[in-house]
Amino acid sequence: MSVYRLLHVEDEPDIREVVEISLALDPDVTLKSCGCGQDALVTAADWEPDVILMDMMMPVMDGAETLTQLRKNARTAGIPVVFMTARAQASEIEHFLSLGAAGVIQKPFNPLTLAASVRAYLRP
Repeated sequence: MSVYRLLHVEDEPDIREVVEISLALDPDVTLKSCGCGQDALVTAADWEPDVILMDMMMPVMDGAETLTQLRKNARTAGIPVVFMTARAQASEIEHFLSLGAAGVIQKPFNPLTLAASVRAYLRP
């Protein structure tokens, strides 16, 4: 597979660091990180990542609102968004998918398999 660009959106610095270390295990990942939904909207439009890995529960603009705003912009509307969340009951996952998410990765996640999990959501 060729190199792909991943935008990670997470308000917790410790989790951002673990995700960075985890994804560094995959030499095909080019990673950018943001700490909030507002920054993600700007970065996604400018950088046009292949996939966005986003926390659901963030202050000011949560993952659902960020996804809604991404879908309103022609430059970001088609980017697959995968939520990372501790809220991963079946009904919640269904709700996230109904919002337009490509999928959900449950927290806590396995750092050794995170890159492979994200790859499953890349467009061919």
